[in-house]
Amino acid sequence: MRITRCPVSLPLYVGLSLDLPDDIANHLVRVMRLGVGEHCVLFNGDGHDYSAELVDVGKRNARVQINAAQALDNESPLRITLLQGIARGEKMDLILQKSTELGAAAIVPVNSERSEVRLEGERAAKRVAHWNSVVASACGQSGRAVIPPVAAPAGLAQACAALPADSLRLCLDPRGQWTLATLPAVGSGGVVVAIGPEGGWSPRDLDILGQAGFAGLQLGPRVLRTETAGLATLAALQTRLGDF
Repeated sequence: MRITRCPVSLPLYVGLSLDLPDDIANHLVRVMRLGVGEHCVLFNGDGHDYSAELVDVGKRNARVQINAAQALDNESPLRITLLQGIARGEKMDLILQKSTELGAAAIVPVNSERSEVRLEGERAAKRVAHWNSVVASACGQSGRAVIPPVAAPAGLAQACAALPADSLRLCLDPRGQWTLATLPAVGSGGVVVAIGPEGGWSPRDLDILGQAGFAGLQLGPRVLRTETAGLATLAALQTRLGDF
């Protein structure tokens, strides 16, 4: 029987007894209908799965005892950072969910010139919290025990300045200088893939990307939507250089 995996933003260790957060308790007790003596797996992003037994269950709460820890080794050897132009609503959720399943190591949302959604202040903070929840849930489903961070939205130039040093930086271009077969060696910073928003990159955006060291990658002759482009690129890079 498949054991339910749940993200918990708390320190975890063998022997710990803890009351689960309300949303996790509700999922296990009301949705999965687990009772005392049944098991789940908790993870907090430290690279381990923690086997836990339910020791007390109420109408609105659940308490577990952690009995074992297991280090997982299923992270891709290829570190991919997705620099993603912010998309609307469910499209952005889909991008975050599927890029996590495909092994993205970090996700950097950017406000670009043609972005249809612009996030600042309290609205941005709430959206980032939601995005991190989407990513954590995707880790639970896909078996990852390292949760890729989602950065706060920033302007394109600011986001580029904060990218990992010694990284191979790519953006899709049917006439780009690189193909999957001719990609150069990847440095210690891994690969950064830049994907534009629904309206695409503007000429100014492309100039910023060029100054930041991004080069074009040919990935077929067709134009892909923003919710398709990053996922297709991640899958292709994982096949060529990662663990697919």
